[in-house]
Amino acid sequence: MRILLLGEYSNVHWTLAEGLRALGHDVTVVSDGDRWKNYRRDIDLRRGPISSKLSTLNYLWDIARLWPRLRDYDIVQLINPVFLDLRAERLWPFYQYLRRHNRRIVLGAFGIDHYWVRVGMDCHTFRYSDFNIGPQLRSYPFMDEMVRDWLHSGKGELNQRIAADADAIVTGLYEYECCYRPFYDDKTRFIPFPINVAEAEPTATLKAPPPAPPQGEGSVKGGTSPTQHLPLGGGREGASFFIGIQRARSAYKGTDIMLAALEQLQADFGPERVVINKAESVPFEQYVQMMNSSHVLLDQLYSYTPAMNALQAMAKGLIVVGGGEEEHYQLLGETELRPIINVYPTAEDVYTQIRERLLEHPEDIHQLQLDSIEYVRRHHDHIAVARRYAELYEDICR
Repeated sequence: MRILLLGEYSNVHWTLAEGLRALGHDVTVVSDGDRWKNYRRDIDLRRGPISSKLSTLNYLWDIARLWPRLRDYDIVQLINPVFLDLRAERLWPFYQYLRRHNRRIVLGAFGIDHYWVRVGMDCHTFRYSDFNIGPQLRSYPFMDEMVRDWLHSGKGELNQRIAADADAIVTGLYEYECCYRPFYDDKTRFIPFPINVAEAEPTATLKAPPPAPPQGEGSVKGGTSPTQHLPLGGGREGASFFIGIQRARSAYKGTDIMLAALEQLQADFGPERVVINKAESVPFEQYVQMMNSSHVLLDQLYSYTPAMNALQAMAKGLIVVGGGEEEHYQLLGETELRPIINVYPTAEDVYTQIRERLLEHPEDIHQLQLDSIEYVRRHHDHIAVARRYAELYEDICR
């Protein structure tokens, strides 16, 4: 099949393209590389500074030159309803061109969009989410802007028009499945995110733990119950916890709460037991190096499911503290592995889960690392995921 993947989030489309190509399909990825992350693509559609009128004109010129080439594909898959870096009001004609000159359109439900905001705001679909804690709406700096954009402006209207018109909608996480299934049951298909497990080099901390010292050795500083002072992971006198901080999105993603819990754990257990690797405004390569030298990743406090960042870390053997609710395991059909340290979105629960699951049971860390790798291999291997996409594409092209 001839397949066009348009747009990028966290390397989803490029990784999917690798899998589809391995199965013999002809795939083209057009994207901006997910901006500063600069992921690989076949055709670069990066925009200059948005504040510049000249950059807008140049970007429109680039699109105008490119669009006539985006014809005669069996499948065009959009990463999001806003698939170009333009105002939503300008995008419908570009979508109509793709619809007229290609065989089938697939909409990806991979990130923030109208249905994610709409369902999150109902305060009953999820026990907690980016938008609610139980029956209460959350509040953070750009929540009003996100609600306005996706519920009361052109983005929401565009999303609804494309969702109604598309031949299929692919949901990448349990949460997105919950958002689209009630509205488009007949054409919604859940397919997990793809990870190239063959390229995931094991983290430096993934080593068999040494024998435990005799019972009674070691102590916990400020702990609520006695426990052993055991080497963790690769024989180190502590566990390294990695957390990436984006100041503008900290409250939204919950890294403010997670960091507070980590700092309290460090104060109680000592810096030799709780090592914090905090990446804040660092180059991407340094970010990856810091993550690769850690045992544990804290990510997506308000999620039920690990997303691409967490999955890529798990493929290397990092343990994830974040979204790992039973609903997502059930959707995957996973009945054995439980590698994710699932937390309720409070500093108290983050503190308790890390203390009880990791610091008080360091002998479990190595197995959790291995289970994390196995989890990704079972459910997210990019060849197996690409095969499921190919089945969907063939179904809608019949």
